[in-house]
Amino acid sequence: MGIKLIKIGIVYLLVGMSLGVYMGATKDFTQHPVHAHINLLGWTLLGISGLIFHVFPQLEQHVLAKIYFWLYNLSVPLTLVCLFLLLNGNAAVDPILGLGSVLITVSAACFAWLLLTKLPGATGGS
Repeated sequence: MGIKLIKIGIVYLLVGMSLGVYMGATKDFTQHPVHAHINLLGWTLLGISGLIFHVFPQLEQHVLAKIYFWLYNLSVPLTLVCLFLLLNGNAAVDPILGLGSVLITVSAACFAWLLLTKLPGATGGS
């Protein structure tokens, strides 16, 4: 799971950087929130979580790890697309954007709980 997360994060890195280059070339920075969220939610968080799962592979066996992986990797693209559309004037996607944001937060809470309770040295951890 750790290496998969890192590889997915690298895709986000390339997409985020490409959007940044496009914005710079066109001098149209309308999508700067999307650019920031791609890099933070995509590259940064997936890269860090991938490294954590790689260093502590026993965490991958927990159900919360699987929930985090799938919920996060389904809700982030949904949220990013909705944010892109919203910034282009499509207000109809706002409720879906809100739902995606909540799902990202739930998946991050699963990841946080997993780390707080199952990392070596954590209360209840091995």
